[in-house]
Amino acid sequence: MTLTRHPHTRRRPALVLSLLIALLAMALSPASSAAAADPGWWNPTARPAPDSGIDVTGEPFKGTDAQGNVRGFVDAHDHIMANEGFGGRLICGKAFSDLGVADALKDCPEHYPDGSLAIFDYITKGGDGKHDPVGWPTFKDWPAHDSLTHQQNYYAWVERAWRGGQRVLVNDLVTNGVICSVYFFKDRGCDEMTAIRLEAQKTYDMQAYIDKMYGGPGKGWFRIVTDSAQARDVVQQGKLAVVLGVETSEPFGCKQILDIAQCSKADIDKGLDELHALGVRSMFLCHKFDNALCGVRFDEGALGTAINVGQFLSTGTFWQTEKCAGPQHDNPIGLAPAVNAQKELPAGVAVPSYAADAQCNSRGLTDLGEYAVRGMMKRKMMLEVDHMGVKAAGRAFDILESASYPGVISSHSWMDSAWTERLYKLGGFAAQYMSGSEGFSAEAKSKDALRDKYQVGLGYGTDMNGVGGWPAPRGAGAANPVTYPFRSVDGGSVIDKLTSGQRTWDFNTDGGAHYGMVPDWVEDIRHVGGQDVVDDLFRGAESYLRTWGASERHRAGVNLASGASASASSSEWNPFYSFAPGQAVDGNTGTRWASDWSDDQWLQIDLGSASLVKRVTLDWERAYGRAYRIEVSTDGANWQTAWSTTTGDGGLDTALFSGVSARYVRVHGVGRGTQWGYSLHEVGVYSS
Repeated sequence: MTLTRHPHTRRRPALVLSLLIALLAMALSPASSAAAADPGWWNPTARPAPDSGIDVTGEPFKGTDAQGNVRGFVDAHDHIMANEGFGGRLICGKAFSDLGVADALKDCPEHYPDGSLAIFDYITKGGDGKHDPVGWPTFKDWPAHDSLTHQQNYYAWVERAWRGGQRVLVNDLVTNGVICSVYFFKDRGCDEMTAIRLEAQKTYDMQAYIDKMYGGPGKGWFRIVTDSAQARDVVQQGKLAVVLGVETSEPFGCKQILDIAQCSKADIDKGLDELHALGVRSMFLCHKFDNALCGVRFDEGALGTAINVGQFLSTGTFWQTEKCAGPQHDNPIGLAPAVNAQKELPAGVAVPSYAADAQCNSRGLTDLGEYAVRGMMKRKMMLEVDHMGVKAAGRAFDILESASYPGVISSHSWMDSAWTERLYKLGGFAAQYMSGSEGFSAEAKSKDALRDKYQVGLGYGTDMNGVGGWPAPRGAGAANPVTYPFRSVDGGSVIDKLTSGQRTWDFNTDGGAHYGMVPDWVEDIRHVGGQDVVDDLFRGAESYLRTWGASERHRAGVNLASGASASASSSEWNPFYSFAPGQAVDGNTGTRWASDWSDDQWLQIDLGSASLVKRVTLDWERAYGRAYRIEVSTDGANWQTAWSTTTGDGGLDTALFSGVSARYVRVHGVGRGTQWGYSLHEVGVYSS
């Protein structure tokens, strides 16, 4: 500050002196300046007392990098409100409570005094289930990396993950009606959609709970978002963008009993509309049990046997297998004994045996499932393909590819890894399950080349509260341990050991016990897997938001072949049905063109005028082409091959190629996949 003496007044020196004294007094005061009094926008003005610590100092990073990309980690698969599902007593403890931490972090009533009735705990963990039920403030036995029935998502632990660099969190609303119905303890009904609604409301309540600590609506760090632009804005503010997803076994009531669907297309539309209105933007169509929409990817071992029993109790049928049509396969089906689970079966009923060479679920994506996939695309929602059997997932990929729809997610290592490039080529996003640092790093490095090719980042799926198990401690004497304190990946925050009540957590000896250990786990990955793995994780938020944004912007495009003139090398004769060429471009999947039963057959479409052609979709009937070409021409006489294959497998094929100007498009079959001819329900031709 520069003080200038004014010659025209005698009072000025006195005023200046008074100002200097006042400034000096302010400078010497303990609350001397606005900066010193301000605790920082990232710290609440009030917190429940007592409460868990955070043990992170420094301002969370804001904004974008030099290229305009948002920064930060993405957890693509978490279950904050799982305690509200499964009848309300499977996961013990709450993510928050108006009565404070002592009320939130306490065990289920039946676990007192020593865990003898912690039935689900010993089913999933082994042993007798006994444990110290006291949570806050001692946390003697829970939460733990191998305890699957205790709350791991307390809001302050999620806050620590945000402070450590996470910027996107997908909160999957989760429940399972069958598990709820057979579990001994519950305090509410088992309807899945009722539980989903409750968990959605509780997530909004948690947002309001955190907002209140920061001074009112919209001021907290936990921000539920419903579009990608809103999410980008939240991340650029340095806050946590929370996306709602759904992972349940019977969405919209779409279970199947003895292979008969218990829902309709109207139920699917009503359910999707309701979920979208709740803010849900991604979801699974099947999970653990086959339903009216799709067949699932099996679980292994004793857990798989137990789930197969649940499948029977839910649907009246056990899993059914077949030989896989391609290199992808489902998990080995659970055959290990699960004595307690099998006691639930009626007398004389037993889990069947399965052929060792039949490792794929014979149930694929049903007609209702296809309707649901297209309904999600219409609403710009993202499809989770993890937990789909490969037959169902393959058909889902076919549908997404036929529309060039990028909204596909693999959030926790449950998709056949051989499909990773197929996912990236569409524009989808992949995350890995929160496994131990060694395994996670090895899995990440195995896909380095693909991520480099498609310029994408990587996510993780913690699956906290998801009954899956989390990274075990590597031990205090392990090589390259986490050393405390350490700096966040961006370098702006210092992260120390977390203290909650009387318990101080150390990743080296506690592992991934709860959500507050996510930053420590990332640091362990840096020590074990190297900085490159962490850098790919730090690019995860940008990649996830690109997939979401591209899904929102997607337009199906105009089918240039619809209603066009068509001709063919031959048409199968039938006195009752027409298999004329025009049947393949009439917009009706109930009709079809069919050729004679020989090779070297073609279907030709006249678009009417020259157009840009980049994508051709083929919806085959059972008589499909194994080897065929997509040929284009400007005059109908001179042809060039735009795309070809010798490994066609029927179903819904999509041929993508560099754009070419053409008036005529021809599907030329040179090798049949069956003893019949070539038959197509519909052919689509697109400029995008």
